[in-house]
Amino acid sequence: QVHVQESGGGLVQAGESLKLSCVVSGDTLSSTLAWFRWAAGKERERIATINWSGVKTYVAPSVKDRFTISRDNAKNTVYLEMNSLKPEDTADYYCNAVTRGVGYWGKGTLVTVSS
Repeated sequence: QVHVQESGGGLVQAGESLKLSCVVSGDTLSSTLAWFRWAAGKERERIATINWSGVKTYVAPSVKDRFTISRDNAKNTVYLEMNSLKPEDTADYYCNAVTRGVGYWGKGTLVTVSS
C-alpha cells in the first residue's frame, strides 16, 4: 500500500513563489512521481514528472520556465517549486506516485494566486 500526502499550497500574490511537497510512504520502490493540477472548468493537466533516480524529468511547456520538479529519495519526498506565479496557476495540485505499475493519488493541495 502506498500513501501520498501533498502540502505547501496556499494563497499568494501574482509574482510570488511556492514550494509544494509530496511525501510518499509505503512501497515506493522505483516509483515515478508526478504533479498534476486541476483548475475549475478545465481539464486535469500534467505539470511535471520525475523518475526514481531523478535523472529523467518532464515539465509541461506551459510552466517550464517557472516550475521545477525535484525529489529527495531519502525523505521519500517530491517537490514542485513554482516561481513567478500567475492567477492562471490557481488550481488544486495533486501528486501521483506510480509504483509497480499502479498509480496512487494524494488528496491535493490548493494553490490560489491573486492578481
